[in-house]
Amino acid sequence: MSAHFGRRLRKGAVNTTVAAVAVAALAASQAPDVTAGGQAGGRTAADSPSADTGVEDSATGNSPYYTDLPPLNSPSPSPSQSAGTTPAATGDTEAGIPATVLDAYKKAAAALADAKPGCNLPWELLAAIGKVESGQARGGRVSADGTTYSPILGPVLNGNGFANISDTDNGAYDGDTTYDRAVGPMQFIPSTWAWAGRDGNGDGKKDPNNIYDAALAAGHYLCRYSWDMSTASGLRSAILSYNNSTEYFNTVRSWLEYYRKGTHEIPDGTGSLPSNRSDDNDGGATTSPSTSPTPSTPPAKPSPSPTPTKPTTPTKPTKPTTPTTPTTPTTPAPTPTDTVHHIEDAGTGKLTAMAGDAFTQRISARTETEAGKAVGKVRVRFTIVGDTDATFTGGERFATIITDSKGVATAPALQAGEKTGSFTVRATVVGRLISALDYTATVTARAADALARTSSTALACTAGGEFAEQVEVKATYKGAAAGRVAATATLVKSADDATAIDKGPYFKDAAGNPVRALTDLQTGADGLLKLPKLYADDTTGTFLLRITTTGGATLTVELTVTAAPSSSPSPSESASGSPSTSPSESATTGS
Repeated sequence: MSAHFGRRLRKGAVNTTVAAVAVAALAASQAPDVTAGGQAGGRTAADSPSADTGVEDSATGNSPYYTDLPPLNSPSPSPSQSAGTTPAATGDTEAGIPATVLDAYKKAAAALADAKPGCNLPWELLAAIGKVESGQARGGRVSADGTTYSPILGPVLNGNGFANISDTDNGAYDGDTTYDRAVGPMQFIPSTWAWAGRDGNGDGKKDPNNIYDAALAAGHYLCRYSWDMSTASGLRSAILSYNNSTEYFNTVRSWLEYYRKGTHEIPDGTGSLPSNRSDDNDGGATTSPSTSPTPSTPPAKPSPSPTPTKPTTPTKPTKPTTPTTPTTPTTPAPTPTDTVHHIEDAGTGKLTAMAGDAFTQRISARTETEAGKAVGKVRVRFTIVGDTDATFTGGERFATIITDSKGVATAPALQAGEKTGSFTVRATVVGRLISALDYTATVTARAADALARTSSTALACTAGGEFAEQVEVKATYKGAAAGRVAATATLVKSADDATAIDKGPYFKDAAGNPVRALTDLQTGADGLLKLPKLYADDTTGTFLLRITTTGGATLTVELTVTAAPSSSPSPSESASGSPSTSPSESATTGS
């Protein structure tokens, strides 16, 4: 919506009825998967947004939107119109979408198909929301990289006929340092864009006024709870989460079904501009004044006036009443958010988890007044900051939680990724510029606390030979398989000396050279680790193979190398009749 979106959001009964009729007419031929029943993925119908509640539960702050409805006749795809032609806002031409805008929607939907395939986000839904929010970026008035030629701003959300959302971005996105405004072709409020913003065109920036960035952000926003758009419940939940209004849902749904039946590309800047808005504003459209009509026939000759009647005596005017003194408007009572002075920790324990595991501790924050009194019904946003692949449950890096009666908001459980090290979880109060509260969380390397061989066979071979069985061990941690744990294997000098031997059994490297210490080993997902084959040189005796893992688990395996058996007498010796010598005698001779 454009910069003149500044009036009260009033949802009239007429718009409701018309939108509902349009949806009913279009739904008769819609795809079966759209009307399929069932629950939305991730959340149930009971968790879905309820219409007409919670402005901060929406991407737009429930700002006004265009209520123009598509024609009831189904569009048919047509070739792209030549440059310089402006489609009329009726018939099949209304199905035309500006080229860059259409490309942004399709690229965003393709990205979501890879990132969140279970969401089943159709690009036509992004097009429907873009139509209702900004008239497809004001008819495609965008540059080649998708940036609108001028900012698209919603009304000032100052509580005067709209939601009261104090400035959260210091005017960075909407130019207003006092209150927030919805921004861009998909109309995100700054506090939502702060965590939902995406870089859709790869320029290294997240710009809400860029249709590629905004469309990708809208897709991730709609799919953030893994709602399945191929089900009726999932589709309804997602649309209502964007702007929490039944009328809005009906209007978006009507355009969704219209675009499903056929659409085509038109040149940028040639799209039709909508005119009707949910706050009864015409969207700033102007019309040229018409000239006075020329009379088709001369005026008729006036008839003679009748004889005037005697005028009546005028009545005595009544004494004017004294105007009442206008009352001073009352100052609205502060919202709970307005009373928050600071945010503090609510007893969060040490945040440490092994790579791939869930953190056992959950982050809790408490909002308080200046006097230290708890403030309930305030939205606290938790955001994961830093170079980490850790997420909250559900795979997101953010979560917004409403404080309870004790002023406490508890974030979802943290899930560690594979990247080790520390990162920050930042807690902020939505709609309030106060100092954030940072928590430090640490991900440690995967570890094992026990190692055991998977076989009990003794490991032995003769000098110059090779061991018949490869050494295999299983790593566990607290009794469970310890997968992807780093390990080493070293042929050590003794139980007390971990130095690698220089004679005795050995592994081979890629070139076939002897190696007696292996590093960069890792257990499989099942905790198993199978070492390469072992060989023996001509040194006999008992040797020790020590295997260690991250976490301190150690296993020492005994290896035995025996002398090769003596060779048989030669045929000439047997023929000469010389007496054979016993082994004991051989051992004595030459002593």
